[in-house]
Amino acid sequence: MIQSSELILNPDGSVYHLNLKPEHIAHDIIFVGDQNRVEKITQFFDSVEFSTQKREFKTQTGYFKGKKMTVMSTGIGPDNIDIVMNELDALVNIDLETRQPKENLVSLNIVRIGTSGSLQADIPCDSFVMSKYGLGLDNMLRSYLIDDISEKDMEEAFIKQTDWDLKKGRPYVITCSETLEKRIESNQIHKGFTGTAGGFYGPQGRVLRLEIQDSALNSKMDSFEFEGIKMTNLEMETAAIYGLGKLLGHHCLSLNAIIANRATGTFSEDPYKAVDALIAYALDKLAE
Repeated sequence: MIQSSELILNPDGSVYHLNLKPEHIAHDIIFVGDQNRVEKITQFFDSVEFSTQKREFKTQTGYFKGKKMTVMSTGIGPDNIDIVMNELDALVNIDLETRQPKENLVSLNIVRIGTSGSLQADIPCDSFVMSKYGLGLDNMLRSYLIDDISEKDMEEAFIKQTDWDLKKGRPYVITCSETLEKRIESNQIHKGFTGTAGGFYGPQGRVLRLEIQDSALNSKMDSFEFEGIKMTNLEMETAAIYGLGKLLGHHCLSLNAIIANRATGTFSEDPYKAVDALIAYALDKLAE
């Protein structure tokens, strides 16, 4: 039995952080970072049957073109993803009354819709990137046993080419779900290699008043290449989602609307339009 200190439930029986019970979620789930973006997606639903929020975790479940879907805000960063992925899995794969894992496990379909900046000139503003690979620059996933799911050759190449300081932890690379990749891909989308940073400022090379460990890291990442694969964009959740998804048996895919291009120094003239277009695209694909 899983102890109450390990799987914490609220007095009403819902999981602690997400404030959800098993009947509150669909098996097709869309992640967004910003809680205000949840309703930007569910406004297109035929109906919303359930809504709740606790802290930054806002959830709405309803129907789009007759198909049940859940939209959830995760907040920012890999640490929040650790909470969201484990509690979602508990909702479908642990009996919350007996506190025992279920014999027949459920695989969720999880699609992240976010915004990001491109690192390559040939991926312009207002385009879409589907993350084929997630590169984790944080240490959260290293708390788990990930050797069997990580792309070690790509990790070694990244460490060597960027002269990565292992005192910051060993980067990890995880692939997306092939099932969701095939379901959602099209010639409208660039397939990418997405970096997931553990923070917004220093971990992404931004300098305000503090010097950073490697001031040249961003340019090294821009020029990184492995068997023709280059880094396409940088954000704060994808690799963590991919890693926990694979470990727990869920299908995960990350989509980003590119609103800035660091290589060309440009920014989208209408970033909200780009995000709305990606939302419409993802909803239609999930509803098929």
